[in-house]
Amino acid sequence: MKDIKTFDEHLDQRYGKIGTEKRTNFEIKAKVFAIGEILREARKEADMTQEELAKKTGTRKSFISRIENGHSDIQLSTLYRLVEIGFGKRVNLTIG
Repeated sequence: MKDIKTFDEHLDQRYGKIGTEKRTNFEIKAKVFAIGEILREARKEADMTQEELAKKTGTRKSFISRIENGHSDIQLSTLYRLVEIGFGKRVNLTIG
């Protein structure tokens, strides 16, 4: 650990190089967590409870909770529904 100077080096050592299965799995889990955090912040900004968001989007409070806590993978169609119907905002997807 003493020779590690960057966060990327830390990730390489702990999860393997980019492209390895372990690293890919880690990155997917990190993105699921980040999406949950973004949704939680958007919900709070909209001054909504999980229950209110669930009712507005035809889901359940427990599902919203699992997403916000990074414990549930989310389909793109569900993400669109939560953001566009739930918050009245647009989702922009960039692949790069």
